[in-house]
This record gives sequence, C-alpha cells and structure tokens, in this order.
Amino acid sequence: MPTQLWDKKIEALPKNKLKELQLKRLKGLLNRVYRNNKYYKDKLNEIQLKPEDIKSLKDIEKIPFLTKNDLREFYPFGLVCTQMDDIVEVHASSGTTGKPVVGPYTRNDVELWGEVMARALWANGLRKSDIMQNSYGYGLFTGAHGFEKGAQKIGAMVITISSGNTKRQIDVMKDFKSTAIACTPSYSLYIAEVAEENGLDPLKDFNLKLGLFGAEAWSEEMRSNIEKRWGISACEHYGLTEIIGPGVVSECENKKLHINADHFYTEIIDPKTGETLEPGEEGELVFTTLTKEAFPAIRFRTKDLAAIYIETCECGRTLPIQSRIKGRSDDMMKVKGVIVFPSQIEAALMKVSGVSDNYQIIKTKKGDITSLSVEVEPTEDRWKTGKLDDLEKNAEDEIYSILNLHVPVKAIEPKTIPRSTGKAKRVIER
Repeated sequence: MPTQLWDKKIEALPKNKLKELQLKRLKGLLNRVYRNNKYYKDKLNEIQLKPEDIKSLKDIEKIPFLTKNDLREFYPFGLVCTQMDDIVEVHASSGTTGKPVVGPYTRNDVELWGEVMARALWANGLRKSDIMQNSYGYGLFTGAHGFEKGAQKIGAMVITISSGNTKRQIDVMKDFKSTAIACTPSYSLYIAEVAEENGLDPLKDFNLKLGLFGAEAWSEEMRSNIEKRWGISACEHYGLTEIIGPGVVSECENKKLHINADHFYTEIIDPKTGETLEPGEEGELVFTTLTKEAFPAIRFRTKDLAAIYIETCECGRTLPIQSRIKGRSDDMMKVKGVIVFPSQIEAALMKVSGVSDNYQIIKTKKGDITSLSVEVEPTEDRWKTGKLDDLEKNAEDEIYSILNLHVPVKAIEPKTIPRSTGKAKRVIER
C-alpha cells in the first residue's frame, strides 16, 4: 500500500520525467565543472568531449571514471568547483588507507544533505514526535551530522550523544525515553549486551522502536537478530563521504533500498572491464552527484557491489531500487578458487543456534595461498553447556552450505573479541 511520502512530487515522479530531470541536471553539472575546475576540464579535453556533446544519459559513459586515488591526488581542495569563500562546512573520511577524502559543502549543499536525509528518515518511519539518540561518532566523519540534519528537518528531537561511553548511552536511552537510535548495527548489539549485563531487558526497559543503521556491511540474519533483541524495526542507510555522506540510499517500510536519483545518478559496471551493466545485473556501483556545488563527483567508482532495479515499489516510490551491498570488491577473498565475502560467512553464522553476534574471520596468507578460519563467541548459556564441538561443526556445515568450502570454526570464550563503538573489524589478517 502506498504511504505518505516526504516529497511526493519527486519520490513518485514518473520514470520518464525523472530521466528528463537527471539529464537536465547532468548537463548543468558538466557545464559548471568545465568552467570552474581544471581537473575536470583537462579530463574532458583529453577525450575531446565538450559539455554540449552530452545529449542523453547514456552519453555519460564517454566520461572517464573518478577513483579514490584521484581524490587523494587532489587533496584537500583540488576538486572544489566553487569559490573557497562559498564553503561553510567540511567533512572527511577516516583516511585509514591513505590521505582522507575531503568533502566540502556550500550552504546549498548543506540544505540538500538535510533534505535527502529527511526523505530517508521519513521513509524509515521517523516522525516529529520521535526522540533520536545519535550514537554515530561526531567529528569529521559524515555519519552523525547527516542523521542530525535530517532528523531536525523532520522536527524530531536529537540527542547528540556521539559514540562510546556505552553505560551512559544506556542511561540516556532509558531516562530520555529514546524512540530511535542511529549507530552502526554492531554497536547496537553491543549496547544491548551491556544493558543485559546491567540487569536491563532491551525488549522491556526501553522505548526504542526504530534502528537507523549504516557505515558497515551487515547481513539480513544480523538484521533479524537486532530486531528480535531490541523489538525494533532495523533500517539500512547507505552513503559515502565522496558523494554526500548518508542520504544517498535508504529503506522504505517495505525494506526496499531507494536511491535518491534526482540528486545521485547511478550506474552499475563490470568491476573488471568498466562496461555498463543492465538493470538487475550485479556489479560495481558508480555515482554521479547531479546537484552538489562545492565537490561534485562524476562517475565515482565506489568498489561496492550491488544491483539496481527500476520497478515501482509497493510504497509508491518510483525511485530506483538498489539491492543490499553484497560486499566491497576490496573485501572479496579468493580461497581455493571460491570467491568469498565476509557477509556470506556472517549470514551462515547467524543461522546457528547458540552463536552470538560476535565473530572474527581470520585470514592467513602463505605465499599465494589464502586460507580462512573463523573464531566465534557462543552465547553465555551455550558456553556453559559445553560440547562446543557440536556448535563448531554446525557452524562449519552452514558455511559449507553457502560457499561449498570448508572453513574451520573455533568457539572461544564469550567477551574475548574486542567490541567496537563504530565499525566492527570482522576480518583479521594473521
């Protein structure tokens, strides 16, 4: 059944009208970057392409891809397409694998960010009467700021608690009667674990009804565990610092991921050849920001693997639907000729009775040979029961049923694996 939309004019726009809007905005974007940025002008001149040569959306395929290495080469402000005086806010990625990616915003960019996040949170079910506990880390990272902007645009109360200090998170959640929590999915489970250690029942002692999760990959099985543990609806958000932060893609009440395609044009390509794939085919996500001013990204390769579908959703939105992220091409591991993603192992583990939400995938390389093993914490009750050989065997069988690959599983004592207040580190190299 169609439901009330935040912006019906756009979210239910007929598909042909959406394409017309995308093309108009793409042409405007190319004119702006050609006039205002040397990098983009040189790139287009190299292939002898002028902005006026773009006659259709398919013509975007003539433009070279933008990569993270390009962004680092022009660090920090080499890709800015406005005057520096027009920039009012700056964010950046963590920079754990090199120089961080810097995201500058004009006042209009900030307004746009708040609008797409309001659209996303409204689709999740957040309303003016809600109290949102914002447990993403505040700082240069985009996450907390995007969720705050969107919730405030809706009119909801935002508790700007940031991540960490988990005991205080629990006290505030209980005392302030938070109805929604925004954080990584793994941190929500850690909060539940600490609450239980302090004699509280996540199902009975809190007012939560919504979980607004992003910033890390998580399986449907993990979603199910979170929803059962907290008694909430767990909603996924997808975004990137390079594009705008959170607000690019988010779920409706039918758990379908909708792309805010009036602002972000999406392609799926073959990650090896760069060839554009058809709707429904799985490949690498590529985004173009159609309306951003300070830092537009044209054909940015995300390395995230997914598929796009163009049918209209039951919720009434005509915006394209994106599958959940299968994984990053960077995370893909080849073991004995089998392609393995961490999310596949998580999905298998979450099906095993007695397995907790805490696990680590151990990746070992000897020469050119990669091998995997898994360390998993049983639940406290299952640990006390003993006979862990059975649990390990069940977990190995579940993994084999998905991957057709034998991966050894070792049950270790509960609370052995380090907990994270942000992105959980699931793959450990030894």
